[in-house]
Amino acid sequence: MPAIVSILHRISGAVLFLALPFLLWMFDLSLISEGTFERLAMLASSWFVKLVLLVLIWGFLHHLVAGIRYLVLDLHVGHDLPQARGSALAVFAISLPLTLVAALKLFGAF
Repeated sequence: MPAIVSILHRISGAVLFLALPFLLWMFDLSLISEGTFERLAMLASSWFVKLVLLVLIWGFLHHLVAGIRYLVLDLHVGHDLPQARGSALAVFAISLPLTLVAALKLFGAF
């Protein structure tokens, strides 16, 4: 489990890094005028774009929670295998429900 968290931490970091120019470009477009904001809002209402945004949200949340785990590991806490497995499971136990809440909000459940 710790290895899976480690690999996903690296993948999510790479995806977020590669998506950053696109996200900044979209943010810049949204600030240009009301018309470009409306076009981006219309584009963001499609299910495919929402799915891409959800993947980015998961990547951010997983990277954040796993990063906190690695900061704690850098303090030499939880290096034993049972503790490392528990903290790896905690990463999923925290990041996945947060992603579910974000998905419900993104797809309009509340």
